[in-house]
Amino acid sequence: MRRLFLGIIITMCMAWFGVSTSAAQKNDAAARKILDRTAKVIGRSGGASASFTMSNASTGTVSGTIAIKGNKFNARTSQMTVWYNGKTQWTYMKKNNEVNVSTPTQAQQQMMNPYSFINIYKTGYKMSATTSGANDEVHLVAQNKNKSIAEMYITINRKTGVPSKVKMKHKGKWSTITVSNFSPKSLSNAIFTFNSKDYPTAEVIDLR
Repeated sequence: MRRLFLGIIITMCMAWFGVSTSAAQKNDAAARKILDRTAKVIGRSGGASASFTMSNASTGTVSGTIAIKGNKFNARTSQMTVWYNGKTQWTYMKKNNEVNVSTPTQAQQQMMNPYSFINIYKTGYKMSATTSGANDEVHLVAQNKNKSIAEMYITINRKTGVPSKVKMKHKGKWSTITVSNFSPKSLSNAIFTFNSKDYPTAEVIDLR
């Protein structure tokens, strides 16, 4: 009788874990499907523009506009302008009249480009999705603890596939970026590269 009882318990546990694993896999697949659709919407070949507001404990709240095309972006706020051509980033600081040239990390890109998650979610993250009203919320957790972005929450409009909020954890601290006024456009590649002729008096500092 005891062996029979133990056998029943083991069978029930195996069945429960099997159902849990299946549900997790389905949830992962559903989350990936949502992000795949969003990546197509905002990663259109011609490009797009939007408004954003970023807030975190270090910088407070900053608002501006952004133009994106593939993995390129051009972000503008009242304090700075950032150009990224897919490899090199130029950051113009209005207060100091300086341009810092760098090769940004994943997290540094995300801090200025709320859409950069479309290039990083496909590898190295476990994901799940929940629904809330007209939105889906996708939760990403890095499988590797050394990932610069450890965790993310992305709120996406279910009808349009356009994200409205990205919340990310970097070095134990959370940053939140809200996005609005998403507009598909045909953008020139030139706007993603710094042109020194437009800032003739700026000091250029190469940090690479």
